Amino acid sequence: MVTPCQMGKIISIANRKGGVGKTTTTASLGIALSRAGKKVLLVDADSQGSLSYIFRTEGKKENLFSALVGLRTPPQIKKGERLYLCPSSLDLIATDKALSFYLHNEELELRALKMILDPIRGDYDYILIDCPTDMGILTKNALTASDGVIIPLTAEALPSNGVITLLHDIGMIKEGLNQDLSLYGFLITRYNRRRLNRLVEEALRNKFGDQVFKTKIRENVDIMEAPLYGDDIFSYNPDSLGAKDYTTLADEIISKF
Repeated sequence: MVTPCQMGKIISIANRKGGVGKTTTTASLGIALSRAGKKVLLVDADSQGSLSYIFRTEGKKENLFSALVGLRTPPQIKKGERLYLCPSSLDLIATDKALSFYLHNEELELRALKMILDPIRGDYDYILIDCPTDMGILTKNALTASDGVIIPLTAEALPSNGVITLLHDIGMIKEGLNQDLSLYGFLITRYNRRRLNRLVEEALRNKFGDQVFKTKIRENVDIMEAPLYGDDIFSYNPDSLGAKDYTTLADEIISKF
């Protein structure tokens, strides 16, 4: 029997704004954690399937959608030593209608992902969920299933209305469906040392304190190029700033969570 202390952490990677490195963070952090000796499952909960594309697992018959509607064990495709992936599907676009049709219960519909992940979470040290950018049923499912949330954002402006709304949504999920949900932190991505970045970082740290990760993901052309070739940053250039920064982030997360 798996005790609570033996259960892996489930972490949602979420932001209602695109272009902030959400999928890149899910993939790169997952690989970095696995390289640090942790067993990791990546869950692609976005119908766009960008995470699945990086790992060349798009179009699989068994995917997150088929697991959700059947309330059965999700596929776990081995993608590296200690690294596994549950792929996405275009069918996820219809998740709300499908779960409503099969489950006929609103609370069950919001707990479907939790119901299929809880039985396997003891098999992993970390389960990372790549969330869609909207606050639809998939993101709500992810937050309901998770222990914590990481919010990637760029240091180009203070948190937008989308981030403020996401924080509100996290509070609502915590109040109604998942009292154990925590904000694990804001992750600054695409960071450079221009004055604007430094000013925004300072403002974020003044406002949110320790909820801003010490690690920053520096602006790096390799991070932008890797997905174009269907690669992760470690396969594309393991000596890049991006690979080094995500390795540091993994160490920070292991020490804190």
